[in-house]
Amino acid sequence: MTEVLQEHERQQRGDAGVLATLRATPAPVRALLAGVLVNQLGTFFQAYLVLFLTARGFTSAQAGWALGVYGAGLIAGLLTGGSLGDRIGPRPTTLLSMAGSAVLLPTVLYLHQYAAVLVVVALVGATTQLFRPAAAAMLATHTAKHRRVMIFALYRLVQNIGATTAPLLGAVLVAVSYDLLFWVEAASTAAFAALAIFLFPRGAKEQAEAGPRGGYGALLRDRRYVLFLLAMFLNVFVYVQYVAVLPLAMRAEGLATGWYAAMLSLNGFMVVAFELLMTKVTQRRPPRWVAVAGFALLGLGHSLYGFQWGLAAFVAGTVVWSLAELIGGPTMFAYPALAAPEELLARYQGAAQAMYGLGAVLGPVCGVALWLALGPPVWWVFGLVSLAGLAAAWTGMRHAGAAHES
Repeated sequence: MTEVLQEHERQQRGDAGVLATLRATPAPVRALLAGVLVNQLGTFFQAYLVLFLTARGFTSAQAGWALGVYGAGLIAGLLTGGSLGDRIGPRPTTLLSMAGSAVLLPTVLYLHQYAAVLVVVALVGATTQLFRPAAAAMLATHTAKHRRVMIFALYRLVQNIGATTAPLLGAVLVAVSYDLLFWVEAASTAAFAALAIFLFPRGAKEQAEAGPRGGYGALLRDRRYVLFLLAMFLNVFVYVQYVAVLPLAMRAEGLATGWYAAMLSLNGFMVVAFELLMTKVTQRRPPRWVAVAGFALLGLGHSLYGFQWGLAAFVAGTVVWSLAELIGGPTMFAYPALAAPEELLARYQGAAQAMYGLGAVLGPVCGVALWLALGPPVWWVFGLVSLAGLAAAWTGMRHAGAAHES
């Protein structure tokens, strides 16, 4: 029996690589990955919202509040999307999300009252995110458990490619007009909706996977998963300091803006070039150990920024926390699919993604405030926050290597 189990494990390791996973991926998952890429390539709203509103005559403060309202809508959309994904399934949820976004996105072009703008911005934030928990649940449902970490790594790669390219495409479109920018984004959401209509599962199979199956109360009773959610929040809270405090710290050291851009490029190159290769190794390890390694490297990388070593500290710190991202990222994103009961799969995803969104909203605000109060030692505070996240992940994530189950 032992030899049979060892042979089974060897087979799983062999068929969970990048190419093997892609070959084994069913058509709905490929459609989802293609749809997310199309959608991400056309995602301009958040990046250009402040510039758009100030160009329309609103104040910088009003534009900043609008961005905050968008963030609140984003979190609400993720939580609502988790409920919808479990109740009605991924196809209707994605269609509702993309159709709603396609209608709402151009609407902001024709509004002039600030209150109306805020309402539409909040709705855009919510509708654009509705599909994400259902999409993640669909990835898990149509992928063997031992391949889930790898499929989520591929999902992250698609998102990263889109997120990296979209601002550049947006700059080209803005040079023509903001009207073109928002209409192109609406078209990208409509294209994703079309893919969902024709290629996502429907009919009896879809209904079997959907249906009301409980609520977030059941999730909150899973105390270990609540600790994982705390770990997710703390992870993102520290991670996003690269866009909030890092540019301020590098400027305070007298370094040109080009060096900050170089740090962003270094991180992007490492993640795109090496994350899938690293995932081939990490997917065979217990999730909690991988997450702990990620938190340790995240804290160490940010702590290195606190040393007065000039450019060397920033390069070393960026390399270390980029390693944290490519080692721990796929496992942290895949873990909800490994831990969730089948009937709460989308809600578990929605809660994790909402914690990610909350960390991304609060992290920059709190980080800048701490930087202004403490200066360079703030990086050691972020290191301690990472240790708190490490403790939450270690306690909250289950001992079993769920990724090994077939």
